[in-house]
Amino acid sequence: MNLKFVVNDYVLIWNLLFQASISENIHKLKQKLWLNYKEEYNCTYKDKNLILKDPKNYIPNDDTIYNIVMETKEYEKIKKSTDKYRNEILKIWDDNKKQINKELKDILRFDIDSYNIFVVNDSLNVVDSTLIKDNKQSTLIFGKRIDTEDRNKIIVDLIFEIVKREMKDYNPKYKEIVQSVLELAILNELSTRLNDRSAYLTGEATLDYLKRQIYPYWLMYLGSAKEEMLDYMMRDKIAFEIDKYTFERQLKNVDLKEFIDFCIRNQKHIIKIKEIEII
Repeated sequence: MNLKFVVNDYVLIWNLLFQASISENIHKLKQKLWLNYKEEYNCTYKDKNLILKDPKNYIPNDDTIYNIVMETKEYEKIKKSTDKYRNEILKIWDDNKKQINKELKDILRFDIDSYNIFVVNDSLNVVDSTLIKDNKQSTLIFGKRIDTEDRNKIIVDLIFEIVKREMKDYNPKYKEIVQSVLELAILNELSTRLNDRSAYLTGEATLDYLKRQIYPYWLMYLGSAKEEMLDYMMRDKIAFEIDKYTFERQLKNVDLKEFIDFCIRNQKHIIKIKEIEII
């Protein structure tokens, strides 16, 4: 996987205008624009897909709103902050990309295309993975705060959004199973490998029970031998009775999509087991 991090004025301004206001000054600017340029403001809302089709060469039909925003001191400050944020994410990615690509190859067992990450201000707290028709490049809009206690988390979260985007239309009827496996793969296993400590009790709380049901088979998928499973249980603080499970040796030879298919086919058997518990 190759990630290119870009700050684009039009993408940034569009999100400042149409996402929740990140400051009182931005809120006042938006109100002023709305009162004085209502028609132009409404037209700007329609620009998003056009921008993302070809961000590098995008030229608006009416640049009134964009020019006004660009000329403000507030935008100058936000752009500077966003550039700094982009550089921080880029450094975290550069420091970890060799290991991440190695681990992803082992965990996913399928390739992911290169992505252009359009970085917006982290105060926006936004992830936008909208699929744009005719877009020749895979793109994602991303602006989330960096966790000072776990700086790698920002990259794990970004990769999680990318993998979700790649799997968006995969077995939508069983989206909870798909989401659970994706969390096990990225939020839990990839994060555990990057930080050398278990991240298996993190993720969407509503999926916790389902993930714990899948967990024994997930260990089989990762290639864990039966005699190694106790160590994983202690590491991840998830307990189950090993002897109650048929050891599915073939799982270590399939990719993530095939593992999801296995879970869907066998869901009645997987989910009915009640003995799993948090240690």
